[in-house]
Amino acid sequence: MPSLTEWKVPPACQPRSGDYSFDLDRALSSVVGLHSIIPPDAFSADNLGTERAGNGVVIDDGLVLTIGYLITEAEAVWLHLGDGRVMQGHTLGFDSETGFGLVQALGRLDIEPLPLGSSAAAKIGDRVVLGGAGGRTRSVAGRIAAKQEFAGYWEYLLDEALFTYPSHPNWGGAGLISERGELIGIGSLQLERESGGKSEHVNMVVPIDLLKPVLGDLRKFGRINKPARPWLGMYSAEIENKVVVVGVSAKGPAARAELKAGDVILAVNGEKVSSQTQFYRKLWSLGAAGVDVPLTVYHEGVTFDVVLASTDRVKLLKAPRLH
Repeated sequence: MPSLTEWKVPPACQPRSGDYSFDLDRALSSVVGLHSIIPPDAFSADNLGTERAGNGVVIDDGLVLTIGYLITEAEAVWLHLGDGRVMQGHTLGFDSETGFGLVQALGRLDIEPLPLGSSAAAKIGDRVVLGGAGGRTRSVAGRIAAKQEFAGYWEYLLDEALFTYPSHPNWGGAGLISERGELIGIGSLQLERESGGKSEHVNMVVPIDLLKPVLGDLRKFGRINKPARPWLGMYSAEIENKVVVVGVSAKGPAARAELKAGDVILAVNGEKVSSQTQFYRKLWSLGAAGVDVPLTVYHEGVTFDVVLASTDRVKLLKAPRLH
């Protein structure tokens, strides 16, 4: 059985129970370790690997909330509990729009769920704890550094993500705990930003308010019960007010249309785009997955139009196995 590696957050960054009005150790006991095995032929294996480890937060009886990339296409999921127990879990659901993933424990956790708070109520400068599995030595005392839009290169957009500082070294699936002792987000990424002429690392956290409208569907259907967004299988970056293709997914529509790294997306359906957020919003406004997506592309001095047949990215993923 793979064990989670031994490490500690530097003592100066660890939360101290006297600094909070809630029971810190009790809140952190709701955070568990998560370890998943993905088949080598899985669609996400090349990008995300076949063995993934991070955290999850117990939010209901036996129900663990995590970040979806840890469990996408997992054939086995283990939960590492604070008392040393290791328990098998089952991937219950994944939402590519928010990035949340759900795991159902296949046994009794005997862990008190962490109550859900309001990410909308969180303010810049608020004191928070980004909790990892293992209690205070695996958790970071920080503050909310920013609340702003976030666009990811993998066709992902949050209208208002939470950013925390200092950064947690094992951020994936970590629980963002508010000053009230409530869960207000799930750790997703580590990013670099400029601050006072120096670069520093921050964590991007998916706000918990995005979970509330989709939780019922994820529990019942394993995904959101509405038509999927159109997906192109295109990795992009915003460079000097241009949307530049930096890679394509081998089995996606962009690859079939022979788009390549270095191509610049000038317009979607005849409407100019100069940012990733514009690009995604215009793409998704065309309709559901399966809709034709007309793009105007610039490639090595030539501008041309091409129509991509979009798809639902979930169709390319292996379904989780029932145990």
